Amino acid sequence: MLAQNRTNFHPATFLLLGIPGLEPFHIWISIPFCLVYLLALMGNCILVFLIKTDSSLHEPMYIFLCMLSVNDLIISTTTLPKILSLFWFNDREIKFKACLTQIFFIHSLSTIESGFLLVMAFDRYVAICNPLRHSTILTPGVIMTLSLAIVLRGFILLTPHPFLLLRLTYCKSNLIAHTYCEFMALIKLACDNTRIHRIYSLMLAFLTGGLDFMLIICSYTFILYAVFQLPSKKARLKALSTCGAHFGVILVSYIPAFFSFISHRFGKHIAPYIHIFIANIYLLLPPMLNPIIYGVNTKSIRERFLKVFIYTKK
Repeated sequence: MLAQNRTNFHPATFLLLGIPGLEPFHIWISIPFCLVYLLALMGNCILVFLIKTDSSLHEPMYIFLCMLSVNDLIISTTTLPKILSLFWFNDREIKFKACLTQIFFIHSLSTIESGFLLVMAFDRYVAICNPLRHSTILTPGVIMTLSLAIVLRGFILLTPHPFLLLRLTYCKSNLIAHTYCEFMALIKLACDNTRIHRIYSLMLAFLTGGLDFMLIICSYTFILYAVFQLPSKKARLKALSTCGAHFGVILVSYIPAFFSFISHRFGKHIAPYIHIFIANIYLLLPPMLNPIIYGVNTKSIRERFLKVFIYTKK
């Protein structure tokens, strides 16, 4: 009897269902997923290598970009191998503690990513609106402090997540209708009152991603105002091109995340496979697009990449 209660309280394993309704197409869906993962690995590794090995790229924007790339490498590796294992080998089983660990890393790393996007927007704001003070404002000490604060915020604020889930009783089912473990997916399997858990998750989302996004919008509003005050048309176009690429990355990161968050809590009539696709996009697409967008639109990185490529070719 005690063993049965213990199993209900902490299931030994959960079973991931992948994308319900599209099981016959899992093998085909895995192809773009695998390509996205390989591109994310290759692009971010190249970006980290270029920034680390070229001293001319040891500037605030590139340092933050390097940290963003490392974060992207970790977050994509946290989810993709298990998703591909599910699609290719029907490996649905995931241990209870492994599921909680995956939830912690997915949410904490997503929060860290949001923080780095915010400081990169701040860096662009200082560079365009106050260029003469850029080096005195964003000193190495300030960069280190901001980076440490972003990482600590992600880990500290999200640490309660697995412990809150650990205290719940899971007696409905151990089937997770998703490709990976997700906080709200487990909340829906619990038999206890989860009102506090939902409120905490909602508050956390607004205090991290929601607040970051509003501050980013404010930064780019000031940036656009400063850009249109520039006397040279060429300078305006150059600034708009750089900021446009950065803002594109931000939209790709935030829009799917917000859609996934809202649909989990309020989108009862949204088809499950749509929600699951969007939830995968916000984790998989930014790590692939970030190095491509920043690399192509940043002259210093592009030139460094061509030098390394030509040298290797010879």
